[in-house]
Amino acid sequence: MDQTLQNKLKKEAGIKAAQLVKDGMVVGLGTGSTVRYLVDELGRRVQEEGLKFTGTTTSRRTAKQAEGYGIKIVDIDDVDHMDITIDGADEVDKNFNGIKGGGAALLWEKIVAINSNYYVWIVDSSKRVDTIGKFPLPVEVIPFGAGHVIKRMEKKGYKPVLRLGEDGKPIRTDENNYIIDLHLGRIDHPQELGEDLINMVGVVEHGLFLNMVDEVIVGNEGEPLILKNPNKNN
Repeated sequence: MDQTLQNKLKKEAGIKAAQLVKDGMVVGLGTGSTVRYLVDELGRRVQEEGLKFTGTTTSRRTAKQAEGYGIKIVDIDDVDHMDITIDGADEVDKNFNGIKGGGAALLWEKIVAINSNYYVWIVDSSKRVDTIGKFPLPVEVIPFGAGHVIKRMEKKGYKPVLRLGEDGKPIRTDENNYIIDLHLGRIDHPQELGEDLINMVGVVEHGLFLNMVDEVIVGNEGEPLILKNPNKNN
């Protein structure tokens, strides 16, 4: 997909999702390029419409952007729940299973997600797939012994690659961990894979978000598409 079109669709999805935020809500704000458009629109509503809400974020960079608009951001442990969380996704299939973690924030994203009353993803249409797995699956691991975790993953055929920054050093998450990306091609049994990964010593969390999302807003040419997960009590 053309980058200009993709950005346009991301922006449309972000603006549409911002309409879900009402006065007095506690809102989980995700991380990534699509969420940046969401926060821009929420910032506009705060400044022009007087919208008042409290946010908690899945990364320090989202917190910095939101605070720049005057949005009140608090620590997740200072609220007992989120009324709604809006985040992006790297892939989402027809069963509402997704891959997240392209922005290296998957651990915080999952913690915020499970403590939310309603969970929304905003994506452009290129993120919709029949079977997840073409996008490399991020796995957050502690640095100590990470090389041994990689070897174990290699033996299982998971094709792990330690994510490096432009300086050639391992990318660090907000929790100072590493990210290993699994180049699987396709994931036919995501539940089994998720169980195997989370039980692997050294793994903190994986980027499989399985049947967690309530609603997906897809930036589409024309009007954004609203997909509601029939397996959830919306």
